[in-house]
Amino acid sequence: MSMQLTFLGTGTSVGVPVIGCDCAVCRGPDPKDKRLRCSVHIQTPETAWVVDTGPDFRAQCLRGNIRRIDAAIFTHSHMDHVTGFDELRRFTVEDGHFMPIHATPECLAALERMFIHAFNGENRYRGYLKPFPKAIHGPFRLGGTTITPLPVQHGKVDTIGFIFERDGKKLCAYIPDCKTVLPDSMEALNGVDTLIIDALRHTPHPTHMNFEEALAVQREIRPRQTWFTHIQCEIMHALEDPRLPPGVNIAYDGLKLAWA
Repeated sequence: MSMQLTFLGTGTSVGVPVIGCDCAVCRGPDPKDKRLRCSVHIQTPETAWVVDTGPDFRAQCLRGNIRRIDAAIFTHSHMDHVTGFDELRRFTVEDGHFMPIHATPECLAALERMFIHAFNGENRYRGYLKPFPKAIHGPFRLGGTTITPLPVQHGKVDTIGFIFERDGKKLCAYIPDCKTVLPDSMEALNGVDTLIIDALRHTPHPTHMNFEEALAVQREIRPRQTWFTHIQCEIMHALEDPRLPPGVNIAYDGLKLAWA
């Protein structure tokens, strides 16, 4: 195995089931319709990292038996992607162990405001989170993986997705929050094996792609496999997944993808 990706969460900002919602998806029994907030865990032979730490992050780590995280990278600073940040403390228990935090300067600044106790240098005790901020200005490496940021439009927030590349092969692109993929990012996606992309629902949304918009990106990029994520309760997996074109599917919590 060169790389394995686990979907820790595939839901929209309010999760599924939604508080107070009595729709068929929220009340249904299908585990593929139980969607925690978006996050993925990636493992390679050398290292492991997480993309985003939303409010469900502790539960996701327990459910997925996540034992190793060597770095955290962030797409943007919306609450459903960052509010579990302090749960990373369990991965910096050892004295002197710092957690590399990769994010845009804007996202790092937001994290520092929200979690000043972790960043101010005054809490370096055993068991406390000790972040090592690393601003993303271009491609960077984690172990043998080159990670390329993909600027995308997501409302008024500076947001990025990522391409994960090993041995010159673009194994996977992860874009969980997106309304428009910018031209340079579309060009960078050429040749990617697997595309994971925001596809909130069928009806239009001002800051997220719907199914039609995500499929338009898929048709232009033509990856081997496409997975939709950041799904809301308008979408029932058992009903909607079979209707998608060949090679396109709806991701679900706990799904694992692997590349040789």
